[in-house]
Parts: sequence; C-alpha cells; structure tokens
Amino acid sequence: MTPAIRVQQVAKRFGPVEALGGVSLEVQQGEFFGLLGPNGAGKTTLISALAGLVRLDSGSIEVMGCDVVVDYRNARRQLGVVPQELVFDPFFSVRETLKIQCGYFGIRHSPEREEWIDEILANLDLTGKADANMRSLSGGMKRRVLVAQALVHRPPVIVLDEPTAGVDVELRQTLWQFIRRLNREGHTVVLTTHYLEEAENLCTRIAMLKAGRVVALDTTANLLRRFSVHELRLKLAPGIGLPPELASRARNKDGVWSVAFDEYAEIEPVLAVLRTHGCGLEDLEIGKPDLEDVFVRVMRGKDALPPLVPGAGGNAGSQSIPETTAGTGTPETTAGTGTPETTAGTGTPETTAGTGTPETTPGTGTPETIAGTRLAGVAG
Repeated sequence: MTPAIRVQQVAKRFGPVEALGGVSLEVQQGEFFGLLGPNGAGKTTLISALAGLVRLDSGSIEVMGCDVVVDYRNARRQLGVVPQELVFDPFFSVRETLKIQCGYFGIRHSPEREEWIDEILANLDLTGKADANMRSLSGGMKRRVLVAQALVHRPPVIVLDEPTAGVDVELRQTLWQFIRRLNREGHTVVLTTHYLEEAENLCTRIAMLKAGRVVALDTTANLLRRFSVHELRLKLAPGIGLPPELASRARNKDGVWSVAFDEYAEIEPVLAVLRTHGCGLEDLEIGKPDLEDVFVRVMRGKDALPPLVPGAGGNAGSQSIPETTAGTGTPETTAGTGTPETTAGTGTPETTAGTGTPETTPGTGTPETIAGTRLAGVAG
C-alpha cells in the first residue's frame, strides 16, 4: 500500500539556521500519527514543505504517492491542514466561507456538497452559527471553522497543527470525537500538539523532533514502555522517615516519596523494607509512566532508547535514532512512522491566500518566526 506520507532525506536551511537536517519518515494510510517537539524543532517547516509552501534544499515529500513539487495539484487535493493561527476572511458568513473553500478545489454546487457541509457544521457544533459573520465568532468558534475548511474537500490526509490550543473542554471533546470518527473511516491524521496527554491518548505512533532531526520514533506504547519508568508513591505516617536503603533512590515532593521501578516484581521488596523498619503508610499509589516523562527525557538527551527486554513485546515498527543520524534508518525501521509537523498557515487556500511563504524570505529569521507567518496556499 502506498504510504499516506513519505518524507525522504528532507533538508532545509534558512540562512545560517538548519531547520531540517535530513529527515526521512513514512506515515501509513489510516494512521493517527503524532509529531512532537519543542519550539524551533522543525515541525512547522516540515509541514510547510508537505503543503508545498517551502522549497526544500534537498529531499522529496509525497502525499498519497503524489510528489508535492512534481505533482503539486494532486498532492494539494489529498491534504487538509488546520493551521495554528486563527486566519479568516471577515467579509463572509461561516457557510459562505465553506462554499468558497469548496470552489478552490473545484467542488461545484450540488446536493452532496451541501449535505457534507451541513454534516461538518453539525459535527463541529457550528450549525447555529452557519449564517453568522466570521468577525462575530469567538476564538473557539473560529478554530472550529478552520477545521471545517480543512475537511470540506474530503481529503484523505488531515494535518492538525495544535487544533485545541486555547480552546475550551467542550470543543476539545467535540473535535476529537469527530476526528476519531474520520480516522476510523480511513482518514490519515497527523497531529502536532503541546498537550502531550492528547498525543498519548490519540496517537498510535509518535515521532519527536529536536533541532531539525528525529530523535525518537516508535509506537506510543513502546515509547512508554521503553523510555520511562513507573513510580511507587508513598505517604508515610507523620514523623516517619524513609529507610536509608530506599531514600537513596527516591525523591520527596510535598511529603510524598516517589520510588522508581521498572518491573512490578520490585514493589514487594520495597514494601518489605518498609515493614522491616516499622514504617507506617497513610497512602500508597502506583504512578504509571506518561508521555510527558518520555518527552522530557528525550529532549534533555538523558538516555538513548535502551534495547527491549526479551519477551517485552518486540520492537516491530520501532526505531532508535541517534541525534546525529536521525531519520536515516533503513526502510524497515522507518516504515509507517513519523510525519510532518505543525504548519501555521498551511491550511486551506482561502484562509491563507496572498500572505507570503517562508521560501520567499530565506534568512530573515528562525523557523519559529517564519512559521508564525500566514502562508499562501495554491488552489488545485
């Protein structure tokens, strides 16, 4: 099966700044893929290149088998991008905005088009605002319209650039219900977010970028299993201290001791030490590893991904990538993994038209400052 997204040895510099340093990734059709990294990691540059808004120095990118440079029209039709910035046309209503968006992709008026627009409005809770002017909407409502614009031409690949930044809980729940449904129906979803709990709950595979290179690439489950530790959290009775043999490997925060362990079989010896010293317990909790722990450890470079423990579930689809050679793995180790990043403004042609792209201003700033601009789309 043709990958939904194929990125091969992609490199891009903005003057002295290396935004991408030879990234190679693949995302298979139907995946829910997460692309994570700190500010300036290269996520936005990669997504901008995916949408055809940045001219690469080397390498190639394909969307559903269509090269974003050679076959750019078809590549654009396969992709829907939700930008991070709130970009909108203040002269039209919500429904008019979506109809105009359809026109950019050659979708003429028909009962099927109107039914799809109505379905999108209903699923994003925008039906009551369908005839409201865009200027009158709240920030959360405008973000919902950006999502609707990215979906209106029914793209098989959807890129979400921090879609829930600054929005309320209700919108998050509504949005993720709809996106999960689209993913179940076969749409490929690429998510960039700083809400790591979202990535952990939604994404089956995650790539982490740092300084333009892939430093971690694996399934979410494998990352959590291989690159994080469990914690046994203990609250002792008043006046009781932790025995020395445990204190050396524990940390105390707000009166709660946390003892790290890898295997559940290590819990009983810890409790045995507490019993031996007569330490009374007020509370005990087993803390599971989360993606935030993994992310911090990877970004700080504290560890390399260790070998899997025999019998711990195998390493299918996983990849350990040194920072100096990130993204250069063999096809079998990278198949079905990483993808783009966050493209502010790579959204739909209508929302970004006439605003300029990073490639027209090389060397004018870091990728972050360029990523914040509104990028021009090319209607297919």
